[in-house]
Formats: sequence, C-alpha cells, structure tokens
Amino acid sequence: MSEALELAGRLLRAAEGDEALALVQSERSGLARFARSEVHQPTLIENDVLELQIVRDGRLGVAASNRTDEEGMRALAARAAEAADSAPADPDFPGLAPPADPPEVEGFDEQTAALSADDQARLAAAAIDASELDLYGFFTSGVTELALASTAGVSVSQTMTDASVLALAAVDGASGYAEQTSWRLGGIDPAGASTQAVEKAKHTRGAGTLEPGSYPAVLEPPAFAELLAYFAYDAFGALGLLEERSYAHGRLGEKVFDERFSLADDSLDPRGLPKAFDFEGTPKQRAELVENGVFTGVVWDRTTARRAGNGRQSTGHAPPSSLRHWGPLPFGLSVAIGEANSPQELAELIGDGIYITRLHYLSIVDAREGVITGMTRDGTFRVRSGKIAEPLVNLRFTVSVPELLAELPGLTREQVLLNQSAYYDERYPQGMLSPAVATARFDVTGVGSGPGV
Repeated sequence: MSEALELAGRLLRAAEGDEALALVQSERSGLARFARSEVHQPTLIENDVLELQIVRDGRLGVAASNRTDEEGMRALAARAAEAADSAPADPDFPGLAPPADPPEVEGFDEQTAALSADDQARLAAAAIDASELDLYGFFTSGVTELALASTAGVSVSQTMTDASVLALAAVDGASGYAEQTSWRLGGIDPAGASTQAVEKAKHTRGAGTLEPGSYPAVLEPPAFAELLAYFAYDAFGALGLLEERSYAHGRLGEKVFDERFSLADDSLDPRGLPKAFDFEGTPKQRAELVENGVFTGVVWDRTTARRAGNGRQSTGHAPPSSLRHWGPLPFGLSVAIGEANSPQELAELIGDGIYITRLHYLSIVDAREGVITGMTRDGTFRVRSGKIAEPLVNLRFTVSVPELLAELPGLTREQVLLNQSAYYDERYPQGMLSPAVATARFDVTGVGSGPGV
C-alpha cells in the first residue's frame, strides 16, 4: 500500500462512523525559475494535503489540513463534521461513489521522479546556457500521488510524474517563446526550447503595427491551446449546459464548427498526462466532445449526472473541491490532427493574414457565445503571399471562438502537449494535446506594446 493511501485510510478511520471520503494529495516537487539568465526563487515542496468529506443526512461537510498526526486528523474530522451539520441538504448530491476498478494508465517515470534540486537547477542552467539573449522562465518537475478511500469501499491511488520547461528569450525590442511538457524526462529538452525561443525572438525586431480588422490567422499550439482552454471551461462542462449558460445549450447534436475540427477529453492517452480516476474515485473515460464539427457532448461528474437524470452517468470528470463550483471540467483535451506538415504550410493555406505564437491576458467576455479577449505576444507576424513575413507588435483581440472554429483551412499533423498547470495550488499535472491551426477569421481590435521586456 502506498504511503498516501495509508494516510487516507487513517483519516477515514478518524471520521468515527460517519459516511466519509478521505482524499490525500502528496507532492514532492521543485521549480527553478530564472530571469535575465540567472536562476532565482528556487522552490522545493514536500507536502501532504489531507481532505475529509463527511456526509450526514444528505449534507456534505468538507475540511482540509496538512497535519498527518493522529491529533491533527481528529481535529480535521471534527471540522468536517461541523461543516456537514451546518450545511443545507443538497437534493442533487449523489452520495459517495461506489468502488470501481480504474483503468491501467501510464504517467509515471522513474527518471523524472528521481530528479533532485541540483538536477532541476542543472536543467534550468542548460536552458540558460543555450540562449544568447536574456532568458526568462523555469524548469520544474514533480512527483504527485492522489489517493482516495471511502466508507463506500473506494480505495484507489495513482502516482504521477511531470516536467515542464518554459523559455522566454527577451531583450528590448525582441521576444520569443517556447515550452515543453511531458511526464517523461526524456520528452523534455530545455536547451532545445531555449534555442527555439531565441530563434523566434530574432525575427521579432523592428515590429510594425496592424490596422484593426478580421484576418485569416495561423495559431501555433501554445496560442490555440490557451484560447481553447478558456472556451472549454464553460462550453464543454455539464454544469454550464444544465444551467443554460454555456455555448453547449441548445447546440448538442448540431454542426457548429468546421468539419475538420474534432475534440475529445481523453485523460487515458499516454501522450498526454494520464489519469486513472477523478476526485470522486470514478474511473476516467474518454469523452467525445466534437466530431467532424458536430457538438456531440460534454464532460460529467456524478452530481451533474444525477441532476440530468435519464440514466446519465459520470464520465470521470469530478474536479477537486476547490473547483467544485465550476462543475466537471475538461482538463485532458485532445484536438484531432490535420494534414499540414508544419505551421509554415498553414501560412500557405491562408495566403494573407497573421501568424501568432502565444496569447496572454485572456478574459471571458461572454461565456454563452464563447467571446474571449486578450493579447498576442512573443512572436506575432504578418503573413504575405503564404509566407511568414515582417514582425508585428502585440495585438489586442476579441474573438468569438465558435466563429474562429467555423472555418479552419487546415491543422498540422502533429499534436503538441501543452502544460495547463499554474503551480500555485496543489500540484496536479494537467495538459492539452493540440496541433497548430489555421482559421479564416481572427478579429484584431487594436495594438499594444512591441516585443521585448
């Protein structure tokens, strides 16, 4: 039995006869951040977060702590019980999940798990040494275990590894961006990411402006993944559908996107950051969301499935308690590939337009219609006669994601794994598999600052 699962069992016993779910998130990680090509703010974490959910007469109480001694567990159980006693009954609460065998998944790499703080600093230094410009970013790796035990008989755990490098090469008047993520250390090349960022930065000097308007555009995987993630939080979650506040409302079964666009949420895919079960202990399933442009589904947890009725079942997408107000979330998105060999080929398809490496400062304007605003940065270019041409300053945009997805001249044949974790809360690696895409419409509303620091 793993240490985290043993902790979960001890915490469950502290619940003293109540219906309960004990959850433990164990983390050992390090983050070597760098700025102006110097490592600074190194962060090392070794922590266990214990959460206890107690159910009394249909009322749910939740409490969390990082104390692992018996006294701390008893105090945690008392707080969870008090929270349950003061909570209103929830008619949609489905009760605790029954036990089920989770699927076998990959996602753990011994070499990544063995990385020490010195190793993390060495890998950060490899990125810095490969850059002839000032380099900003980080290298991070971690080992995370999620363990659940319940009075309903659930007893599951999964140990995961992940590693990411982010490289931003920037000086006055120039900036370029690259990132890499994998659960295997062998899938990360810090020096290669740095070199890619530098080469991009070199082409951003002398950036010009662009008139507001609608332009065909090529979005590299980091840009498209960021935009799609913001759209997906509401559009592909069951709670937004049930509350009639998301783009999914009234559109399931309809062809609303380009037929080249297909999307799934697949946490079982070994090319991503695999997960075996969700935060209720329900096994993960692949969920088909868009098939050849047809909006086919959303992701479900047990609460939204009960609320929907008609035999609806969870797809294994219950989020952590801190995100429960969002409902089930699509954190393992995978965009189907196209036929183009490179983003440069996508530029040939659009002929005249813009080329975008990365997006920043995104905000949701209208979740129901999928309208999002933000800025491009660290590599925005004009496309002329099918060629990536002169650099542009950072552009302000406001786009309707459904309209952007309505006409896609092409997608690349290679998916890239993009990190979707912010590293501010408990580490739980999330990522999206995305190709680069060409769209017929990207709405530019203004210009911002030029590239660089």
